[in-house]
Amino acid sequence: MANLQGVSLNRFVIFAAVVEHGSFTAAADALDVSKVAVSQHIARLEAELGCQLMVRTTRKLTLTEAGREFHRECAAVLRQAEAAVAKLARGHEAPTGTLRVTATEDFGQTVIPRVVAKFIVRYPDVAVDFIANNAVSDIVAERLDLSVRVGWLRDSGLRAVRLGGFRQQVVAAPSYLARHGVPKRPEDLANHNWIDFSLLSKTRWSFIGPGKRTHHVQMRSRLSVNSPTSIRAMLLEGAGISALPEHLVFNDVSKKDLVPLLTDYTLPHGGIFAVHPYEPRTVPAKVRIFIELLRDALSQLPGAIQGEK
Repeated sequence: MANLQGVSLNRFVIFAAVVEHGSFTAAADALDVSKVAVSQHIARLEAELGCQLMVRTTRKLTLTEAGREFHRECAAVLRQAEAAVAKLARGHEAPTGTLRVTATEDFGQTVIPRVVAKFIVRYPDVAVDFIANNAVSDIVAERLDLSVRVGWLRDSGLRAVRLGGFRQQVVAAPSYLARHGVPKRPEDLANHNWIDFSLLSKTRWSFIGPGKRTHHVQMRSRLSVNSPTSIRAMLLEGAGISALPEHLVFNDVSKKDLVPLLTDYTLPHGGIFAVHPYEPRTVPAKVRIFIELLRDALSQLPGAIQGEK
């Protein structure tokens, strides 16, 4: 037979309908198309395949040997196509397959384990591949279903769901403050050892103080770190001052291992986003459900700000 590269699969459906119903007229009625259209598609299919599939008389339609062989293969292809469509439909209604998700290391150590555990218990037939990565992943190139991003989202062609937000807290260890003193105003931070979160690429910070006055401060940083959890560890060792999400330092502040500073001032709230590559109407169930579990888990964090549905 001829190369099938240029053959329209629509003609497979029409050919199978003709065989199933026994005539062009009955196939046309079943497919809700004209008899002429059916005849034209069969003629084009035979031309594309380079062989005659059926012998037509005024009374009877008979498959040739090539036609019988092709119908067996054609029916198998259509069954596979129907199964693939049904599988996709099931995946849109209930979680299936493998969910590939990435998040920052701090979320990978706190929020994500609880969500993943709940997800795989509830849906035992679904696998999860989790990647902890502080860098911004290329979702499409890395074939990821979902990326949990924290902070301020860059523009992209991807879809982002805001799950919530978090308050930032300026903190330092008592040992650091004993050596360097306690800053009273945001401007005092310019004379302290600020630990910079390198992924933000941000050294100038804006604080809102009493009377809604904005205070802009250019930080002096000798230490640049790409991981919030590493920043926290360095703060506990007395290496400097930094701003971290409140949920990340809540226990340390409660135990007085870290001291909250400038409590009369606030920093811009950071956002927590679920980013995925899917069109709104085609988001798989595994992604939709995982996002809802994430939303619920994040709402319980200290200092959490509710997201948008």
